[in-house]
Amino acid sequence: MQLIELKNIKHHYDKISVLDDLTLHMEDNQLTCLLGSSGSGKTTILRLIAGLETPQKGQIIIDNQIVTKNNQIIIPPQDRSIGFIFQDLALWPHFTVYNNIAFGLKERNENNIQDTVFEILDFFDLRDHAEKYPHQLSGGQKQLVAIARSLVLKPNILLMDEPLASLDVKLKRKILKHIKSLKEHFDLTIIYVTHDHKEAFEIADNILVLNEGEIEEMGTVEQVKRSKNKFINYFLEY
Repeated sequence: MQLIELKNIKHHYDKISVLDDLTLHMEDNQLTCLLGSSGSGKTTILRLIAGLETPQKGQIIIDNQIVTKNNQIIIPPQDRSIGFIFQDLALWPHFTVYNNIAFGLKERNENNIQDTVFEILDFFDLRDHAEKYPHQLSGGQKQLVAIARSLVLKPNILLMDEPLASLDVKLKRKILKHIKSLKEHFDLTIIYVTHDHKEAFEIADNILVLNEGEIEEMGTVEQVKRSKNKFINYFLEY
């Protein structure tokens, strides 16, 4: 099943082309890493899937439904069952951990909000931090709160835009283990953006390597490692 499909996507900013006739698909219940250097189009792809931007041309299909077509939103972002974790995490500094996570549930007028919030706090071992504010948390705890806030709304798809860029290596490995477990526990399709091939190799089911808006390679970790593509061999040296 092709849960997410982009067909002939063209997208530019101020006449500077970012994606030119890009076509790709990402499978259901897989963790796909978009790997590439800055400016390769990784974050743009996430934002287009989420509906935060609209391509000038092409179609985006999610679960066999066209959500965007030729610069027109067919299904709005709030109806796409997508969670998005931004690089800066975007936690509300004036909200406690509990209220950061509960906010979306309150907006939806959900029932049993407290039980739902504490359930996900327990999953991430954050219950003892429920009444703290973001500035009182460690970097790793902030990452987990951002993930919990997205998952509490039970999305089908989780988009992650370089969420661990600011963490040291030891803490990054710890959080990567959490991320790897999310797919099965929450029945998710995850698209994870990174410029670090070591991160991608550790967690990905599939890797899509981008270079200036074009796909250099797409496959499993082993397929990418064995690639004879000159750009990929150069990129993986670092």
